[in-house]
Amino acid sequence: MYWDPTYILVIIGALLSMAASANIQRTYAKWRKVPTQRGITGAEIAAQILRRNQVANVQIVRNQGHLTDNFDPRNMQLNLSENVHDSTSVAALGVAAHEVGHALQKKTAYGPLKLRTLMVPAVNIGSWISVPLILVGLLIQSNTGVLIMHIGMIAFGLTAVFALITLPVEFDASRRAIAALREEGVMSENELVGARKVLNAAALTYVASAMAAILSLLRIYLLIQRRRD
Repeated sequence: MYWDPTYILVIIGALLSMAASANIQRTYAKWRKVPTQRGITGAEIAAQILRRNQVANVQIVRNQGHLTDNFDPRNMQLNLSENVHDSTSVAALGVAAHEVGHALQKKTAYGPLKLRTLMVPAVNIGSWISVPLILVGLLIQSNTGVLIMHIGMIAFGLTAVFALITLPVEFDASRRAIAALREEGVMSENELVGARKVLNAAALTYVASAMAAILSLLRIYLLIQRRRD
C-alpha cells in the first residue's frame, strides 16, 4: 500500500480525538455514579435555571441515546438524554446546566453562538463537497486539478473555522453552567468540582476536534504544494 507522509497528520488528529473521547467517557462514567445530596434531576435543574433567568420559550425534551444532549437554537429545544434528564448524578446536573448555558447564550445574543449558527448551512455544504473536489483535483494532472484542490481546501477550511468558533461557545456555556449551579445552591463545592471535571473533559473533545480539523487542512495544503512543485 502506498504510504503518503502527510498521513501522519491525519493519524495524530485521530489519536487526539480518541484520547479526548476516552477521557470524557471515563470522567462521565465516574461522576454519573455519584448522586447529588439534594436529589434534583437534570431536567429539574434545567427548568430551575431557565426560570431564574426568565427564559420561558425553551422546551425541555427527553432524548434517546448516550451523551446526545444538545440545545437547538432554531426551535428553542433543550434535548437531554435519558441519563441526564432523569438522573440526580453530579454528571447529569453538570451536563444539563451546560446545555442551559447555550440557551442563555441565545437569550443574550452571544456573538460566537450567532456566528456558529449562521455558518451551519455553509459548513454542511463545504464538508459534503470538499473531499470529492480534492480527490478529483488529485486525479487531474494539470493546473486545473490544482485549482479544484484549492476550492476543495477552502470548502474544508469552513469546517476548521467552525470547529474553532465552537471552542468559545462551549467554554462559555460551561462557565455559565457552573455559575448557575452555584447560584441555585443545589450542589456542594465537592459536587461542583465533579461537575466542572465532566465539563472540562467534554470541552477537550472540542479542542481535539478543532486540532484534527486544522491538521487535516494542513495536509490538504501540503498535497497542493506538492502538486505545484
